[in-house]
Amino acid sequence: MSNTLPLYRLQQIDSRLNQVNSRLATIKSILENNAELKAALLQLEGAKSDQRHAEHVLKNAEYESSNQRIKLEMAESSLYSGRIQNPKELQDLQKDIASLKRHLSILEDQQLELMMSVDSSNDALEKTQKEYDLTQGRIVSGNATLQSEYTTLQKEADKFNAQRLAVLPAISEADLSLYNSLRQKRSGMAVSLVVENACDTCGSSLTPGLAQSVRTSNQLVLCPMCGRILYSN
Repeated sequence: MSNTLPLYRLQQIDSRLNQVNSRLATIKSILENNAELKAALLQLEGAKSDQRHAEHVLKNAEYESSNQRIKLEMAESSLYSGRIQNPKELQDLQKDIASLKRHLSILEDQQLELMMSVDSSNDALEKTQKEYDLTQGRIVSGNATLQSEYTTLQKEADKFNAQRLAVLPAISEADLSLYNSLRQKRSGMAVSLVVENACDTCGSSLTPGLAQSVRTSNQLVLCPMCGRILYSN
């Protein structure tokens, strides 16, 4: 077995590992940080906040209207009790009652508007909740597929890592150092096949003597153009 064959096998393993690990990282990011679900949740929390605020304002309005009715009832009770005989006091009390009634009418109109606002906020919350549930269900279903893919890819990564460990003993420290250096410089591709007496990666033609050396030499032969390790199967 030539010195190049283990490097070529390592290249195949590492290339696939890069693909698998890249996809694993993507899936992990999707599973841990789904922007669409976060946006749907944010809208739902906003709708809940609006609904709570509308109910709070309505309760305050109901409390104010109730107090106004009590004041009006007390004023009317005083008016019809017969305890007040002074004409001026009676006239002032009648004016107060008229004012209380006007203000109560305003409060009741406001309360009606607020009740409509609460109904509207309830409808909005119900709609937003349904939208969130649909989004969550769809993403959970999609994530189930992604989770299954993640598990499969993790097993594949484990298999290739084991194969990588198995092939490393056949590679000298110097050759491995060159391989790793070339992978960093050449976009992860350190070993290139020779196809029809040319480097299959950069396309550079090889002299017949150089192509023969790739096939027969126990020494590593580099592409004169791109510097990658050449391998001929």
